[in-house]
Amino acid sequence: MPKRLNHLWPGIVSFENLLRAYRKARQGKQQKDAVAQFTLNLETELLDLQQQLITGSYRPGEYRLFTLYERKPRIIAAAPFRDRIVHHALLNVVDPLMDRRFIDDSYACRQQKGVHKAVDRYQGWAKRYAYALKMDIKQYFPSIDHALLKQKLARHIKDAEVLNLFALIIDTAPVGDTEPTWFIGDDIFSPLERRKGLPIGNLTSQFLANLYLNDFDHFVKEQLRVKAYLRYVDDFIVLGDDKAELWKLKTQIQTRLDDERLRLHPNKMHVVPTYSGLDVLGYYVFPGKRLLRNDNGHRFARKLRSYAKAYADYKMDWCDFNPRVQSWIGHACHADTLGLRRKIFSDTLFRRGPA
Repeated sequence: MPKRLNHLWPGIVSFENLLRAYRKARQGKQQKDAVAQFTLNLETELLDLQQQLITGSYRPGEYRLFTLYERKPRIIAAAPFRDRIVHHALLNVVDPLMDRRFIDDSYACRQQKGVHKAVDRYQGWAKRYAYALKMDIKQYFPSIDHALLKQKLARHIKDAEVLNLFALIIDTAPVGDTEPTWFIGDDIFSPLERRKGLPIGNLTSQFLANLYLNDFDHFVKEQLRVKAYLRYVDDFIVLGDDKAELWKLKTQIQTRLDDERLRLHPNKMHVVPTYSGLDVLGYYVFPGKRLLRNDNGHRFARKLRSYAKAYADYKMDWCDFNPRVQSWIGHACHADTLGLRRKIFSDTLFRRGPA
């Protein structure tokens, strides 16, 4: 086990770090009322936040909850702006140091990683291995156990102030309802007594979700000695040349996940030949080609038509939706989508009549 991280707190609460955190938190949100109000008295607000952190009087505010409908409904928890500054300030210091302790093939919410690097990695392996085992965890974010999570933080971090701030963020965040799940050693009340769940949408939740499965990642790589393994949040893929051996690995993986109080989704475990293609993070990936998943193209085409109508009705300007259009084009360009892109954009006309 690497040496525990210490002497982090002064860097976290420094004015320079809080200012840097503010600049990160406001990106793309300068027009929001809360951001504008905070910016109006920036130095005073940051000094007040700094003093609250130093004295231990800082308390997070109320989250705003809303539902995001994309493939399936997800409840998103948005922290107040000043709390997002605290999240950035905390991770500005902690994340780079902890990132060195994660395996290379964990790809979510990390610098120089991401969806496209994960898909590239899988496709490279798909050219070498005959089969792929794909799994994901059932209700991952709502199932993260708070007591285990704090134990994992304490195994890596020594600073009491840093651990207290993480605990405050974990304890005050909203958690959703999940069905009770019993594990070995539980009594009848254990699932009800253990607080669990991290809110989707928090910057800290992304980091903590990576940390929570870090021990498991090292188990797969170092004890099971799996060479071709990657993880993106709660999606796992293992590749090999022996189908029976992959199913055996699945059993070992579930046994190890029991220690984390997590369960694999029973309906989302598949072993498939790599030549037949696999749905990997929004792409349908074959050894020699890559397609965009059908629902992604249909969803974007609907959005583009709605942008065109809003543009024609003078409800949106080009600058309002162009970044989203360019983002989708960038995503689509990582697959064989030239024909799809030509069809989508040729079918949608952006035109305005007299004002």
